[in-house]
Amino acid sequence: MCGLCLPRCPTYLKTGDENESPRGRIALMRAMAVGDLPVNARLESHIDLCLACRTCENVCPSKVEYGVLLEAGRAILAAKRPHRPLTRFVSHIALDWLIARPQNLRVVARLLRFYQRSGAQRLLRAAGMFGLPGMARLDGALPPIGAGGRWREIYPAFGETRARIMLFTGCVAGVADRDTLNATVHVLTRLGYEVQIPSVQTCCGALHLHAGQRATAETLMHQNLVAFAKSAEPSDAAGGNLPIIHAASGCGATLAEYARHLPGKPEAQVFVDRLVDVNRFIAKVVWPENVRLAPLAKTIAVHDPCSLRNVLHGQQWPYTLLRQIPRARVVELSTNEICCGGAGAYPITEPHMAEKLRADKLEAIHDLAPDILVSTNLGCALHLQAGLRQQGSRLEVIHPIVLLERQLRWPGNPE
Repeated sequence: MCGLCLPRCPTYLKTGDENESPRGRIALMRAMAVGDLPVNARLESHIDLCLACRTCENVCPSKVEYGVLLEAGRAILAAKRPHRPLTRFVSHIALDWLIARPQNLRVVARLLRFYQRSGAQRLLRAAGMFGLPGMARLDGALPPIGAGGRWREIYPAFGETRARIMLFTGCVAGVADRDTLNATVHVLTRLGYEVQIPSVQTCCGALHLHAGQRATAETLMHQNLVAFAKSAEPSDAAGGNLPIIHAASGCGATLAEYARHLPGKPEAQVFVDRLVDVNRFIAKVVWPENVRLAPLAKTIAVHDPCSLRNVLHGQQWPYTLLRQIPRARVVELSTNEICCGGAGAYPITEPHMAEKLRADKLEAIHDLAPDILVSTNLGCALHLQAGLRQQGSRLEVIHPIVLLERQLRWPGNPE
């Protein structure tokens, strides 16, 4: 309750309201839990406006686990809030029918791809058909949907197989960020690693946790534990010990806390111990002698997602990896300690605060004037890209692995 976290809290910095600070929200959630405060729209607004960026945890001298408290508070809020049929229906469609079911997500992705490539999106925009509240914002945030489909179970290594790894693809990233996942597979296989992608893996559970749906989140977590418990190669008895690579730091932050979410499950701790961020993994391995990186005389700005900085504590690895590119100038944004506002569904549920936070990032990007902007989290990248697009900027926002793949060279591919 000392308040040392207040100068680092994004929402408090914007509002100056104690109710929008970690200290204030803890007091509100405690009062709600014991029945001293009724659940109403005003209380909900204070809890919902929290980004769950967990910057407060990094500066707390008492090591208060704010993320744990917030998850518990939101679960209580979800159970006690007034019954709203339309809200629950939309939540059911978005989270349970879509996010938790990869097959349904792939169908929707194909429809969105047709919508973009057929010219329908361009015609609707020109006709001003996005006048409804939020529709233009949703359409503007929609990334180009590439060709998708099911992943293969095994992607063999180029040349001699040095080792095997397993790849977590996630839910939304599997359809909205195929470029990053394809680049991850390509780089790893070119470096001599066989990549295995379990077909029955699912969402990490983050979106359900943030919505207070803890039971569903735990169901998804159990499914992932089973999916990654054995190798896709039946003859490999050590499949359960293979490293699990994740490319999206937002997913990785949730995956890394499975042991906390599933206490009493030793397999959850085994799962966590196997997790490795893709930037860290590639930066630390010894590369084959015939694989190199082509020079790139450009300025690369790095945006640190809160998930990578505050939960995974691995913000240094994208810099380490990108500085291996000859002649590249790798710099960090001056506002990296404050959330960009692209926290999961936050730009949709809390658009006004999300835009205020993004404005600071866009100003920092404008001042730095980089040639390329990289971020390890899909939500951040989409949020920033949408803002840049609104400003008329053509600055590209990509994952570090995508940039690394572009510079990858080997015999037969010298250019």
